[in-house]
Amino acid sequence: MSTPRRAAVLGSPIAHSLSPDLHRAAYAELGLGNWSYDRFDVDEAGLPGFVEGLDPSWAGLSLTMPLKRAIIPLLDGISDTAAAIETVNTVVLTEDGRRHGDNTDIPGMVAALRERGVEKAESASVLGAGATASSALAALAEICTGPVTAYVRSAARGDEMRGWGERLGVDVRIADWDRAGEALRAPLVIATTPAGTTDALADAVPEAPGTLFDVLYEPWPTALASRWEAAGAAVVGGLDLLVHQAVLQVEQMTGRDAPLAVMRAAGEAALAARGRQA
Repeated sequence: MSTPRRAAVLGSPIAHSLSPDLHRAAYAELGLGNWSYDRFDVDEAGLPGFVEGLDPSWAGLSLTMPLKRAIIPLLDGISDTAAAIETVNTVVLTEDGRRHGDNTDIPGMVAALRERGVEKAESASVLGAGATASSALAALAEICTGPVTAYVRSAARGDEMRGWGERLGVDVRIADWDRAGEALRAPLVIATTPAGTTDALADAVPEAPGTLFDVLYEPWPTALASRWEAAGAAVVGGLDLLVHQAVLQVEQMTGRDAPLAVMRAAGEAALAARGRQA
């Protein structure tokens, strides 16, 4: 029997993460019975010690907040995709002990949008300015042909988003969060803010909105997504992103084609189970 391999998702808090459900479903479908995938509550202070303690059985790590930038100094190299926004959500551990970082959120976003028929957008709005917002800008660099307006709460955040735009070749314009209702008129709106932040915007959804990509998956649907769907428009959710980026992680860590449909079903089942327990 081959050597057992390990992988895990790290972050703080982490108990809510659906990543174990997705990765374990993939391992089962691929016949990788000797692979395991866990979750560990690790903050920035504890990250170096955790990484240094990994033995050769480890194949990879998934990173969530607040570790997507804190991991970079601990790596031997990162992909051009991750370097563009200085954000890593995936670490592949090679047999020779090297640690390579990547960002699967970016191609995951592009894949999730294309799955819903969004190949190009003439312009877009981004709600928020954190790590996920920078990934959104990188995804928009591939599909948006016009300006992107970022709605932010501080000038410092605005400057950071403008800087990412310059590096990515995206025409980023900054608007104050107080005007966030205007964001909903764009052909493509990407909401990257924490749960509850966009609830107050639901009443501002136009009669004929474009496409909404709300990166949250719990609680779901958000008030904004519910109103958007009620208007008969397309909504891409956080589970879509989570599944597509996890597919890429599984493929990088195992070297096998990941079962998208199986992983999506596992995520849907896990969320349904949580709903019954609530």
